[in-house]
Amino acid sequence: MKALMAAVSAAAFLAACGTMGYGNGAASTTRGAGSTPTRAADGTLIGPDGRTLYEFARDVAGSGKSACVDGCATNWPPLAVAPNAAALGDYTIITRADGARQWAFKGMPLYYFAKDAKPGDKNGDGAGGVWRVAR
Repeated sequence: MKALMAAVSAAAFLAACGTMGYGNGAASTTRGAGSTPTRAADGTLIGPDGRTLYEFARDVAGSGKSACVDGCATNWPPLAVAPNAAALGDYTIITRADGARQWAFKGMPLYYFAKDAKPGDKNGDGAGGVWRVAR
């Protein structure tokens, strides 16, 4: 019975993802209020498109700011926030220097790595000694 319930739940989630634009390769999230912007896979946070998320060591937890701007943000795109999204639990929203909104987890802004081509890639882990996979 538990296996059947899990299968039904998973199917419902995947069906909802397909209708909401998840998995389309976009770096932004379309999730609304009341749902988290990430999920965990093997202890790693991943975004709505299934790609790995990262933290930047130069960001200060809880500061509400991102130290990754301009060219940095080209290589490390921020996990964007949909207009109707609201903070939830450990997920907060920061406003970037350019006015865009970005998700943070436990106070740390979240980013993708431009060279991660597909879900499961973790090419940015340890980059420059300042990037690490978000957990």
